[in-house]
Amino acid sequence: MLIRIEGYDVPPGAEAAVRVGVQRLKDVEQLATTDTITITWDLEATLHRDADGAIDLRGPYVHGRRGDRFLYLSWGRIDAGGTVAMFRRAKLMLRAVDNATLEDAESTGRPLVGRLSLTGRDGTPVCAAVRPPAIAWTVG
Repeated sequence: MLIRIEGYDVPPGAEAAVRVGVQRLKDVEQLATTDTITITWDLEATLHRDADGAIDLRGPYVHGRRGDRFLYLSWGRIDAGGTVAMFRRAKLMLRAVDNATLEDAESTGRPLVGRLSLTGRDGTPVCAAVRPPAIAWTVG
């Protein structure tokens, strides 16, 4: 299953050295500059049905325990050596996606799309746990 994250409303004044990406295991990948209007990430995941019929998402970008899965958006600055030093993360909570939406995405082959503002209420890069209505989960 494809999960597409669409970020818009990049924080005002984000420096050229700031990057935002998705965390795969312990590494941050698909780093994007913050000098654009929207940023899109495509991630692979697998939908599993447990013996009791419960739906669970798994994959290298999916973090957390069963029943409490999430994706990380990680913010960092590029230092003089070219290394990205993370300074903030947002948890995109997958348990907020209802089963019907997950099953629709899987059965149609269309992506599960999470759309969110990349600016938090305080005007800085979005962080902490992100749940609806701060993120809208739909089938693309």
